[in-house]
Amino acid sequence: MVLRGWLEGHAVTLTLENGVLTVMFEDGGVLTLDQVGRLWTLYAEEHHFYRSLNGSVLARWTDKDVQQRRRLWPTEADLVLLRASLSAQNLRDELALEAPPEVVLELDQVLGRAAAFDIGAARADIDHYQRVYKPIGILPPDQRLALVLQMTEGCPFNACAFCARYKDRPFHVKSPQELRAHIADVRAYLGDSIHLCQGIFIADANALVAPQQQLLELFDLVGQEFGETQIYTFQDGFSGQTKPADDYAALAKRGLQRVYVGLESGHDPLLAWLHKPGQADDTIRAVQQIKAGGVDVGLVVMLGVGGQRYAEGHVRDTISALNDMGLGGDDLLCFVESTPFGALYTTPSGGPDPWLLTQSQMLAQREDIVAGLRFDGTPPQTTTCDVCEFIY
Repeated sequence: MVLRGWLEGHAVTLTLENGVLTVMFEDGGVLTLDQVGRLWTLYAEEHHFYRSLNGSVLARWTDKDVQQRRRLWPTEADLVLLRASLSAQNLRDELALEAPPEVVLELDQVLGRAAAFDIGAARADIDHYQRVYKPIGILPPDQRLALVLQMTEGCPFNACAFCARYKDRPFHVKSPQELRAHIADVRAYLGDSIHLCQGIFIADANALVAPQQQLLELFDLVGQEFGETQIYTFQDGFSGQTKPADDYAALAKRGLQRVYVGLESGHDPLLAWLHKPGQADDTIRAVQQIKAGGVDVGLVVMLGVGGQRYAEGHVRDTISALNDMGLGGDDLLCFVESTPFGALYTTPSGGPDPWLLTQSQMLAQREDIVAGLRFDGTPPQTTTCDVCEFIY
């Protein structure tokens, strides 16, 4: 539903659909709210602001043709939130709009909730979020609008040197009773804005490692609660290669659309250096099993990982591994630029490791990998995941 009105002599365009209100101002500003009144995005003065459910705000802008981004300090995030709240109140008070009465009423209700979503209300909302979810570590870049259900919590390995996202919790697979209660809590928290979500992402880090019969029961429960829907999740190669294709096919019948697998690198010495369980061949077999079960895959490849000392082997063996997987046009290849982490990237004196790759070298590494890929049919889609920009 697209509406046009006037605010203080200036044209305003409003779109209200799928649980989202988008307001476009004549000066180019854009405000996006959900039906509960939460701020999702704000564009003002050539800056994009993205607010997550946990309250953090990411700012993005361009400076001299270079894309910049940073996560705002809490006090800065409060100012963005206050600006959105005041803008919603101004729209509610001053907007001149010709529309059917029921539309005007719905719009007034959404703007009223947004105007009331001030700093205090936002903090209460964050407290509610933290009672519903454990911290959500990461999602693939194409799953940022998915409805996250934490069917499992934590990671069964918690060994990878590049990941500290799940150190605060033991690995646990929810029982049907626990999952049903979690879904009820998610529904109560999101309210009507649940309609904004696209598909379901089963978290946490490695949900498909759960026993197959338990997975079938939990997937059936999701189907009962949400009807026919597309489901996405993570699976590591070490565990994934032990699951037969028939198991993936059974999950596909219950909505499983794509499994994201962290290859990271095809170079086994680098995987060992990263303390990553398993070897590249495990991931190759896992991908082949997943695809044989009729499920698409998303492959995660890290750029720059291991620095210059592993660069040649990383590129060579990653190309080889990806070429052996039988990837196609419905699959996704996701490149992640690595960032320095822990003792692996410091010298004995504590200084930065001179072997680190620059961003331009990481981009060149990506180009080298892509140039070496060979596919029988339509190649997979490619995308970039910036872990520093992740919010949910």
